[in-house]
Amino acid sequence: MDDMSQHKRPWIEKTPVSAPGRDDSDLMRNISVLYVEDDADIRRHLAEFLRRRVGKLYIAANGQEGLELWRQHRPEVVVTDIMMPVMSGLKMAELIQRENPSVPIIVTTALNETESFLKAIDLGIDKYVIKPINTELLLHAIQKSAWGVKAGLEIQLAATVFDASSDAIIITDSDNRIISVNAAFCEITGYSAQDVIGQTPEILNSGRHDTGFYHALWRDLLETGQWNGEVWNRRKNGEIFAELLTINAVKNYRGEISHYVSIFADITEHKQTEEHMRHLAHYDALTNLPNRTLFNDRLGQALINAQRDNGKAAVMFLDLDRFKNINDTLGHGIGDLLLQEVAVRLTGCVRQGDTVSRLGGDEFVILLPELNDEKDARLVAQKLLNAAVFPMVLEGHELHISASIGISYYPMDGTNAEALMKNADVAMYRAKEEGRNNFQFYHASMNARSFERLAMETSMRYALNRGEFELYYQPRFSLPEGRIIGAEALIRWNHPDLGLVSPGLFIPLAEETGLILPIGEWVLKQVAAQGTSWQQAGFPRLSLAVNVSARQFRRVDFAGEVLQILRNSGFDPHHLELELTESTLMTHAEENIETLKKLNALGIRIAIDDFGTGYSSLSYLKRLPVDILKIDRSFVSEVPDNRDGVAIVEAIIAMAHSLGLHIIAEGVETTEQLEFLQMRKCNEIQGYYFSHPLPVEQFEQLLLEMQAVDDKLQAPR
Repeated sequence: MDDMSQHKRPWIEKTPVSAPGRDDSDLMRNISVLYVEDDADIRRHLAEFLRRRVGKLYIAANGQEGLELWRQHRPEVVVTDIMMPVMSGLKMAELIQRENPSVPIIVTTALNETESFLKAIDLGIDKYVIKPINTELLLHAIQKSAWGVKAGLEIQLAATVFDASSDAIIITDSDNRIISVNAAFCEITGYSAQDVIGQTPEILNSGRHDTGFYHALWRDLLETGQWNGEVWNRRKNGEIFAELLTINAVKNYRGEISHYVSIFADITEHKQTEEHMRHLAHYDALTNLPNRTLFNDRLGQALINAQRDNGKAAVMFLDLDRFKNINDTLGHGIGDLLLQEVAVRLTGCVRQGDTVSRLGGDEFVILLPELNDEKDARLVAQKLLNAAVFPMVLEGHELHISASIGISYYPMDGTNAEALMKNADVAMYRAKEEGRNNFQFYHASMNARSFERLAMETSMRYALNRGEFELYYQPRFSLPEGRIIGAEALIRWNHPDLGLVSPGLFIPLAEETGLILPIGEWVLKQVAAQGTSWQQAGFPRLSLAVNVSARQFRRVDFAGEVLQILRNSGFDPHHLELELTESTLMTHAEENIETLKKLNALGIRIAIDDFGTGYSSLSYLKRLPVDILKIDRSFVSEVPDNRDGVAIVEAIIAMAHSLGLHIIAEGVETTEQLEFLQMRKCNEIQGYYFSHPLPVEQFEQLLLEMQAVDDKLQAPR
């Protein structure tokens, strides 16, 4: 080696020689080299030198051995003599380059081998080390080849990422002219590379953003070197789409912008889903009328304006007469069509600035802001009655209905939304008492219903102590397992005079008066005790669900109260589910998250009840520690025949699965609904198709019957 280093000759490439730096050393330790030399003495000394400086070294005495070693190990760099027996270094190099033209080959040869030089040049070999070999020059040549290999791999990797990315990528020059796009760009926009090369990204402009938007974009991009946000652009076929866009400025060694790299993802479907869910939060799914949430917002704004301008406004409660008879006789399908037709007719009777809203069932409420006189409300009410009474033909059935309307007037009948709504409701019941198909303005003398409500409130205060409440249990069926795995506890009131009172009558009153708190606590205690009793009796372990009111949930230490009930009863918290409505969870959402976390820590599962009927912020929904979504029966009733209903249910199920939530469908009543939900991988169902809510004894009998069936199926034959 010392002999070789004495003969220092310049390397053909005019590259300054430098000692390996830290990066070079790291690179060399990871490089593999094939060294081919027929002279045993030179081979031994140079191999010893290289072995200490490269990651892996493969040694061959001729081109044939070298070719075999290269094919076996695929080293990144080849160092070879030219003139060798069996197979020359040039022949070996030629064969290697046929298989991989990018392999760097360094030739070691004497200056007098002119013919070999020329042949090597023909092969594209451009790195030479002249014999006798200067080891420093050889090491530098290997380093440079190694850097070339690394750069080639990085370029190849970048090209692979560029081509394989599912996000669209646009590269533009400093003048913002497109110089390259990837396949995802073409797929998303419909433009080919040939369509856009040389153009500016303005070719995608949708016209939705004004010049101020783009001025702000370029200002931020030039000041910070980056911009990201949502942009609406246009595909080649004219379709508008939404994209989530990031732009980065690329600078050269002088610090000047040389290129821009834009990356975007098509988020149109996400935006559509988001908009659909936002629409569901404010509009009734069946009629597409504003729902209670949106109506309350508009009523509040109308009262602010009326108070400011010393104006007038009216609230109308409209209830369809004997709608229940149509529903029960002809079915919910016809009932829904009727409600949709009524919604269209009512909307056609009011001004553009008025609001017709559906509260639920066959109850509608109309807001008339900016009225001049009470007679204006009277004229609208008569138009509404005329529209409702006009016969309609639905699926071959000619239907005749009418409506009862109650009207409250601002400011005479109330100065806030609650008073106006309450008084319009009272007037509507008076209209029904007056024979239906009429309207009534509220008067203070209309207190009969108020007395009725007061009497019910008084009776309710004693009902707990008198043991008049009882719980029914509606089974929940697992679709994958085909068996009962849980039940929802539903309260019933056995009034001594009125008989079985519907929860729809007394629960709202209990909420309003605060009696829901002791009633809710009683329900939780009963469910926990019943669950423990069933477990001790050997029944299958069921998940028992309890509806929790907003007032109950927002008690200071609600989680602590639940924990104490569970401890006293011995009921396993992992089998308790608490159902809360969307509006309950979304109001004071931050505080609710803390309470939900405490309940989750106990092992209790949380369900969002009647999902889709209230307002759910998707950003909050992802943060809420909930486990279950229950699809409201109003949506389930529309599948599989109603296209909009199908879309809503499919969207809710898909969203639940994507968030890792359990999904339960309520109100399943038909085989078609069951099969639809099975195909969409809904986890559980409950509804009249399988069972009505049952008293404890009947529910236990159902469990025993199902257990008997299971035992029979599992018995040996």
